Amino acid sequence: MSYWFLVSLPPLVVALAYGRAPFFAWYGVGLVWLAALAWLAGWSPAASGLALGVLAVSGAVFVVPGIRRSLVTAGIFRAFRKALPSMSQTERDALEAGTVWWEGELFGGKPTWNTLLAYPAPRLTPEEQRFLDVETTELCRLTKDWECTQAQDMPEVVWKYIREKGFLGMIIPREYGGKGFSAYAHSQVITKLSTRSSAPAVTVMVPNSLGPAELLLHYGTPEQKQHYLPRLARGQEIPAFALTSPWAGSDAASIPDAGVICQGTYQGREVLGMRVSFDKRYITLAPVCTVFGLAFRLFDPQHLLGDVEDLGITCALVPRDHPGVDIGRRHFPLNAVWMNGPIRGTDVFMPLDFIIGGPAMAGQGWRMLMECLAAGRSISLPGSNTGMQKMTARAVGAYARVRYQFKTAVGKFEGVEEALTRIGANTWLSDAARVMTAGAIDLGEKPSVVSAIVKFHVTERARQTVNDGMDVIGGKGICLGPQNFLGRAYQQIPVGITVEGANILTRSLILFGQGAIRCHPYVLKEMEAARGGDLVAFDEAFWGHVGYTVSNAARALVMGLTGSHFVAVPDAGGKGVAPETRRYYQQLTRFSAAFAFLADISMGTLGGALKRKEKLSARLGDILSLMYLASAALKRFEDEGRQAADAPLLHWVIWDCMFKAQSAFEGAIANFPNRLFATLLRRVVVFPLGRPYFVPSDRLGHEVASLLINPSATRDRLTSDVYLPTDLEEPAGALEAALTATIEAEPVEAKVRRAVKTGQFKPGLLVGGGVDALYEAALAAGIISRDEFALIVRRGELRDKVIRVDDFPYDFGLRQALAGLADEHRKAA
Repeated sequence: MSYWFLVSLPPLVVALAYGRAPFFAWYGVGLVWLAALAWLAGWSPAASGLALGVLAVSGAVFVVPGIRRSLVTAGIFRAFRKALPSMSQTERDALEAGTVWWEGELFGGKPTWNTLLAYPAPRLTPEEQRFLDVETTELCRLTKDWECTQAQDMPEVVWKYIREKGFLGMIIPREYGGKGFSAYAHSQVITKLSTRSSAPAVTVMVPNSLGPAELLLHYGTPEQKQHYLPRLARGQEIPAFALTSPWAGSDAASIPDAGVICQGTYQGREVLGMRVSFDKRYITLAPVCTVFGLAFRLFDPQHLLGDVEDLGITCALVPRDHPGVDIGRRHFPLNAVWMNGPIRGTDVFMPLDFIIGGPAMAGQGWRMLMECLAAGRSISLPGSNTGMQKMTARAVGAYARVRYQFKTAVGKFEGVEEALTRIGANTWLSDAARVMTAGAIDLGEKPSVVSAIVKFHVTERARQTVNDGMDVIGGKGICLGPQNFLGRAYQQIPVGITVEGANILTRSLILFGQGAIRCHPYVLKEMEAARGGDLVAFDEAFWGHVGYTVSNAARALVMGLTGSHFVAVPDAGGKGVAPETRRYYQQLTRFSAAFAFLADISMGTLGGALKRKEKLSARLGDILSLMYLASAALKRFEDEGRQAADAPLLHWVIWDCMFKAQSAFEGAIANFPNRLFATLLRRVVVFPLGRPYFVPSDRLGHEVASLLINPSATRDRLTSDVYLPTDLEEPAGALEAALTATIEAEPVEAKVRRAVKTGQFKPGLLVGGGVDALYEAALAAGIISRDEFALIVRRGELRDKVIRVDDFPYDFGLRQALAGLADEHRKAA
């Protein structure tokens, strides 16, 4: 019997792996299969009937819902409820905020690629495109980053332009006087501004993502909307939002800032209000804001609003000039120009009408923040950090072609190629993730887990990109001044790593920790059923979970053993996918099933302790994130028409994502606390035939690096919407012209080298003639023409502009500091 049972297992496993019927439906299939095998083995009818009867009766305990609930599920239900940790309202709000999107498909183990590919690629409307091409370009032109740095503020003409042209009201609907732009348009504007300077980018970014306007749109009373939204849209009000306190940074839900419901006087009238004390810091735009959102915990000890004393986190909108508000000083986040500073107040009385949404929304602030953060975090930092990378790719690529050492463009050295490869690939991938996620927001999604994924990975890749860029340009990058096109970005990279959820916390606690509950098809249902005491709902969720886990294990095993060659490939609406990407879809499907099984085993064996296994949780989050990034890369390739010239970028990022995901699998399994399960996972389910991916090849890296140093349509797509000034005194303008001049001069250089090598030309000893004396001698010897020599001269002039660095009087820094102190004293006086 055992022999025939083992023989029957493979088809059952395949059925579980590729079938779509629920797990217990295959129980009946298994009985039929075993009966057929018993008959083929020559068993007597009595023996076969007895064996199958025993199996059927024992199986009925699990298959018949009523029997299963009373004999099996009830005990599991009691144990589950006892083990289930308590959850605060803020934790519940964070888990329930936002929506689940494509990350849920990846978490489920069976991503439906046709669904992803069918999502429309985001497009700008004619009005949005004009705003990007005209107003945003002009704002870039008006902003000189070095001048702003020296003044530690943007000129008044820039502030005036931002207000008058509606940059602060891009997300505000037209009926309130705003632009009513899409999330994608918002992201495009921030991306372009960030290729020029962080000052206008952050100034525009915050009011349109994390400021009061977003909260007012979703939760404000009609009176609040009518009063504030038109004023915000016109730039008449400059908003800020105060959340972070000295004692609550990443753990924002524990803010100690508090208010108490009480009677008080407002504008000469006795009204019901709240007396609030707060100490906030790191608040962007605080020094110049005219109104600010304020998050605090609200209490009602006298029960003036109802029976609840601790109402919870509440959001209010407070005018800058409200009595008791202390505002106006500033921080210098890595010497950034954009305004940032503290907001404080002690026992500040505010009427209840200040609460966003009115008194009915008292205590609802945390949910409001979580839902708005999911949208804003998907746009702001991914946009700004992608823009930073695009500028780096464009400028550093040009510099690597213009700058020569050892008679060779530095971009042609293999060591520099490695850095250029990462710059190009990370920029392309970050842009793909940015665009796909902004598109999801426009589809009505508020994907909280995805927003954390793109925030973490785009900012981390931006750090790698800018660091690589600094390595390539060397001394040019470390001397600050108007000719330095990368140093200020390098200084401010840690800001994006730190804000909106520090990256260490995001990776180790949120990506998988929040994703495991939000994205899993059964866990949240089990938790809700247990908390509600609903045995029927728990029974359905729990056994669905068991079938889901076994199905994913079987699918991962079969796909691993078959190399996933038999996995269905999306038809993309009947047109199919690019042939060179077929295997990527198949392998990602395999990784998705293996991840779903590994996630279930981790949650099942570790339970609540998984929350404390941050390194394991971080690696699981890496796998989920890298699958999302790879999905974005595949979608970008399809949405952009399968550009063959862009294929090296696609192939490099997919191999990089898959190799890193594979390494995260290996790291999670190697450190899995239960060694029996670790062995099962590695040798049987996840990597039965070994690890399929390696680092991207050097040949592929060479192709990617070449795209950065050669003008082409691919390079233009990679660095689209980078602001490129035509002024040759600006470093970006000089680089563009120098790249063209260098390429035009290269045939002349090659001609002279050949002449020297063949003995046609012997330049002799060149003393005091400068770096281009060789070509002067070649002109005198008739090797090159005057037109050819003019190309060399033009190249040399532009090269010298590109490689120059700034110098200042030796006491420049001291003078700046003294001027700043004098200005502060004048203001104090």
